[in-house]
Order: sequence, then structure tokens, then C-alpha cells
Amino acid sequence: MAAAAASAALLFALAACSSDAPEAAPTASDTQAVQVSDEACADDAGITVAVDASALEDGDSKSWCIETDETLAAADALTLVNVTTEGTEEYGDQVVCRVNGVPAEDQAITADDGSEYFETCESMPAAFAYWSLWIKPAEGEWGYAEEGLSTLELEPGEGLELLFTLNGEPAAPTS
Repeated sequence: MAAAAASAALLFALAACSSDAPEAAPTASDTQAVQVSDEACADDAGITVAVDASALEDGDSKSWCIETDETLAAADALTLVNVTTEGTEEYGDQVVCRVNGVPAEDQAITADDGSEYFETCESMPAAFAYWSLWIKPAEGEWGYAEEGLSTLELEPGEGLELLFTLNGEPAAPTS
């Protein structure tokens, strides 16, 4: 497995040095001049990023528009709108446990049965209280992202949402 990863890294490095290599997607440091507004993008202009924690007590929903006509890595899009994520001890960044510190480790989350749950980010979050990653293609419908933040790339016109679901609500993005 390590040999395959090393081979892939070597191939990537060689491709990056090649004059025929495609231009890489801009990173947050490359796109400092990109305009970001505090609302979803109109029509299919730019990339919309949303975080919805409204299922939690005192949780809110926020959207941004990254005005770009370039492909952008999802992780870079989150950096541009100042959204941070935290993974779990067991699964690392493959599982989103907290977004901008929410839910806090000392925040009681009430299950349907009335019991209180506290998210520790040790392993998988509870099946009734979790963050999910959604993607909306240009002029399409929201669907679960088929890859994680570290590999997902966004095209202009697409939307990305981190949605906190508590006791089955909301089941999908509403925007």
C-alpha cells in the first residue's frame, strides 16, 4: 500500500513538472484576490458554500458566494470563507465531526428519546446527530458528496453544503 502511494506521489510530482501537465486548480493562497460575498451565488455564477447548523439549539445557517470561473478544491473553498472542520481521532478528516467548533464537546445534544449526547470526535458521530457533505451541480439537485473535502473539486455553478442533521431533520439542504 505504501509503495503504491509513493508511486502515485512520484507520478504526480513528475506530471506537475511536465510542460504538458494541466494547470492545477487554484489554491486558497493563489486565489487571495477572489471576491467572496455573504450570500449564495445568483444563477450559476461562482461557487456557493453553505453551512447549516440550524438543527442545533442556537445553530445558524450561512451561505457565501466565491466569485470565480475556475475549478476550486472544496478544502480551499472552505478556507476562503473562513470555515474550519475537525475530523475524528479514528477516521481523521474523512469524517467531519465539527464545523467552526460546532457542536462543542460540552454542548448537550438531545436525542429523540430525551437522552443527552456529547460529541467527543473519537469515532463516528452518533447516527442521529452528524454533519453531512452535500454537492449541488449547476442547475441540478442536492445530493450526498461522493468524495471527501480533501479530494472534492468544485466547478463554477456548483454548491457545497455542510449540513448538521439532528434526529433526522433536516434530511437534505433546503436552499
